Amino acid sequence: MSVCTTTPSRFVGCDVSKTSIVVFDTASSQTRVIPNRASDLARFAHSLDQSCLVICEATGGYETRLLDAMLAAGRAAHRADARKVKAFIRSFGTLGKSDAIDAQALARYGAERHASLAPWQAQDPARRTLQALVLLRIDLVAMRQAQLNRLAAPQAGDIAPLLRPILRHIETQIRAIEARIAALIRVHPTLRQALAILRTIPGIGDVSAAALLALMPELGRLSGRQAAALAGVAPHPYQSGSREGYRSTRGGRTDLKRALFMPALVASRAKGSLSIAYQRIIARGKKPIVAITALMRKIIVIANAKLRDAFLSLPLSVS
Repeated sequence: MSVCTTTPSRFVGCDVSKTSIVVFDTASSQTRVIPNRASDLARFAHSLDQSCLVICEATGGYETRLLDAMLAAGRAAHRADARKVKAFIRSFGTLGKSDAIDAQALARYGAERHASLAPWQAQDPARRTLQALVLLRIDLVAMRQAQLNRLAAPQAGDIAPLLRPILRHIETQIRAIEARIAALIRVHPTLRQALAILRTIPGIGDVSAAALLALMPELGRLSGRQAAALAGVAPHPYQSGSREGYRSTRGGRTDLKRALFMPALVASRAKGSLSIAYQRIIARGKKPIVAITALMRKIIVIANAKLRDAFLSLPLSVS
């Protein structure tokens, strides 16, 4: 994962909301509010100099205009992990919460951590569309399961006639989304090749391969440890003094972690090296869920290595 290659001397924290952005600039130590509109953000971006680093958080997609404006103006920007920023704020003993406090904290976070922060890069429009489709499918699958649970409840008789049409409509929409995903990948050479590579891994089908490509666009450009950490399947130590606690997985991208579960479950029951690895873990007395998590980690590490090797050996650019 790339990090900022130049050393910024001015840091601008931006707390983004739907209609406005609270900005704190270390050059002036002043806080101001600008509208979250493309025209205003373009003027704001061009008012900054090349020594700036703009830091914001993911805010339900409302930060996209700000990041696009920075890219268009050639200004460095970073979209920070909200959990890391929250922990950073708490480390100073700050208990208050306001947009101005958050904007100032983002600027300070950038000033202290800029050497390890990955700059925001332009997203391939096809990958952005793929991500939107995959996330929409995930939401609809969750809705389908919720309605199925409601339909299976003991007292569902009175509402069953209402639930069944809803379920049929959700099923229709899921199939339509899957068709859109397949069509998008079919006409995008890099995505098409990447999906074919991922399909060679036991347990991964078209749906899970598309999910990996959408939810981890960095795949193929990371180390194995980075890929496992982003997927939330890296075991973290829990040790203090002579006590060696249970190593557990936490953090990472929740949707990505869920997308890895079914491929790991399928791979544990199929023939191949992953199934053998699963049986070895079980033979050591580990719980099945621990063994499945270990397979999830193996799958994402293998997927990352396969894509890395393929795109290093071919004249293709990973968007």
